[in-house]
Amino acid sequence: MKKPLHEVYDTFAHTYEASRGHFDISDLLDNFYARLPLANRALLDLGCGAGEPVAQYFLDRDWSVVGVDFSEKMIELAGRYAPAMQALQSDITEVDFYANQFEAITATYSLFHIGSNQHAILFKKMYEWLLPGGKVLFTYATREYTGSEAFDGYKIFLGQELYYSHKPPSDLYADLKHIGFYIDVAEYKSIGDEVFLWVTMSKPEG
Repeated sequence: MKKPLHEVYDTFAHTYEASRGHFDISDLLDNFYARLPLANRALLDLGCGAGEPVAQYFLDRDWSVVGVDFSEKMIELAGRYAPAMQALQSDITEVDFYANQFEAITATYSLFHIGSNQHAILFKKMYEWLLPGGKVLFTYATREYTGSEAFDGYKIFLGQELYYSHKPPSDLYADLKHIGFYIDVAEYKSIGDEVFLWVTMSKPEG
């Protein structure tokens, strides 16, 4: 019987110190940050893990940060690595926030761990939570990682079976445009020997 995903990530928390420098996304964060309006300075980090690197990157720049993660152990680590973050232990599909609350939303290495049938639902919520002119940065799995145009199953990561799910990129882009997002950047990046699609998108102003 496969472990629930939050229990797998509880296990990862014990080896976090050894692996925390393996996935360097500093260039991606720099590029995303350079595109942001800097008025409200409020970030929502969905799948925040231990608060590094994303939450702490924004905290270092005087942003307020709300982080959501379903792993109790990762939230405990976040208290050490990003103590100024408001941490919520919850499934990212179950949280809710006010409309127009955040200037930026990030979902790095998290969306592909929920069913692809839930992606559009969560993207619609992000659109509502985002201020006009605000932006989202997220990671998406594709066949470059799973070997399939669409995928719903398990892969081994750091010795553990993890659930992954994704649609073809063309379907993803169609969903985003239907919701109202403008896609700023969509590019494949190899980080830590893994290739994922990184997308930056905007909620139009006005």
